[in-house]
Amino acid sequence: MVLARGDIMRPGNKKTDAHDEVYKKLAKQLDDMPGGFPATESGVELRILRRLFTPEEAELTLQLTFMPEEAAKVARRLRLPEDETAKRLEAMAMKGLIYRRPPKDGPPLYMATQFVIGIWEYHVNSLDEALVRDMEEYIPRLLDVETWKKVPQLRTIPVGKSIPVEHAVMPYEEAERLVRSHKRILVAPCICRRERKMVGEGCSRPEESCLVFGSGADFYLENGLGRMISQEEALRILEEADRAGLVLQPNNAQKAGNICCCCGCCCGVLRTIKKYPRPADIVSSAFRVSVDRDSCDGCGVCLERCQMEALRLEDDRVSADLGRCIGCGLCVTTCPTGSLTLERKPASEQPAVPETMMKTYIKLARTRGKLKPVRLLGTWLKTKHRARPRSRG
Repeated sequence: MVLARGDIMRPGNKKTDAHDEVYKKLAKQLDDMPGGFPATESGVELRILRRLFTPEEAELTLQLTFMPEEAAKVARRLRLPEDETAKRLEAMAMKGLIYRRPPKDGPPLYMATQFVIGIWEYHVNSLDEALVRDMEEYIPRLLDVETWKKVPQLRTIPVGKSIPVEHAVMPYEEAERLVRSHKRILVAPCICRRERKMVGEGCSRPEESCLVFGSGADFYLENGLGRMISQEEALRILEEADRAGLVLQPNNAQKAGNICCCCGCCCGVLRTIKKYPRPADIVSSAFRVSVDRDSCDGCGVCLERCQMEALRLEDDRVSADLGRCIGCGLCVTTCPTGSLTLERKPASEQPAVPETMMKTYIKLARTRGKLKPVRLLGTWLKTKHRARPRSRG
C-alpha cells in the first residue's frame, strides 16, 4: 500500500498499526546522523516523515547509510533486482528524500542524508501549508542551541564592504573569495522565506538568494531546485543581499558548499538564536562591531539593519550589545558617518573553522554522541559487500 504525499495515518487506523514502526525507525536513523532529528512528546517529527515518505520509501531509506553506494550494492543487500532498485532510488533522490552523488565515471551513487541541512531544503519546491506548520512547531526542538554553540552547521561572515582593508582576512571569511573559488554555482530559492510567506508571515526580501556550489549545485540542478549562474551573477546576488539587509551564512567549513542569505524574520536559525540573550555565544563568527559614539549622528539606520537587535540609541548615539552581535557587518555598510566598523575578536573567542564539511559532520556527530565504534562497524558491515559483476553472456 502506498500513501499519497501528505496523507496522515490516524491513531487506531489499521494503516497506523501497520506502518508506525517504520517511521519511528526512520526518525531514529535521522537522529543518528550528525544534524540530528530528536523525538518530541507531540510526535510532530513523525507527522513530518509521514508527509514526506511513503512507508515503502521509508523502508528503503533504512537500508541506506551515510556512505554513498551504487544501486547494485543496495540491490544485492536487499536481494532485489538491480534495475528496480535503481529506479526506486532515483525516484527518491528526485523527491529529495535521499542524496544522489554523480561519480566521475560510472553509475550514480546514493546515500541517506540528514534532515537539516538536507531533506528539508530539498523540498523547497514541494511545500504545503500543513507541512510548513508542522516544521514551524518542530524547529525549536530540532535546532539544539547547546550543540550549535559547539559545532554549528553554518557560520556568519561579513558582507564584503564591511571589512576594513587593514584587516587580515582568511579566504574562507570573505564571501567574494568563496564565490570565486567555485566554477559550478547555482542559485536556489530560500526555503525559509518561501515557507514563511506560505503561512502569511514572510517578508519582501529577495527569495532567489541561496548560493550552492560544486556537486551540491549539480544535485539541485538535476532536481529542478535552482538555476546555474556565473560568478559575476553570484557576486551581484551578494551585493543585493547587502542592500536588502541579509546575513551571509556559509557552511561551517573553509571549503564551503553554499552561502545562505538570511533574514532575522524568516531564517529558522536566526529566528531561534535571536530569542536568546547572547546570540554571539551561539553563532560562529570571527568579527564583531565597534562603535565610535563621538562621530555618530543618531540617524538610526543601523537599528533597522541589525538582524539580532544588538544596537540601540542612548542619548541620541548608538550603543552596541556585543553579546547580541554576530559580526555580519550589515550595520557597517550603510553607516553614513563611518561610526560603525568591524573588528576581529580576540583569538580566544574566534571559533576554529573545519577544513571540510565532512570534518564538521564528524565533529558534530562526536559532540552528539553518535560517532561510536559499534555504529561505525555496523555501517561498514552493511556496505562492505560488493555487487556481483554483471554477466556478459
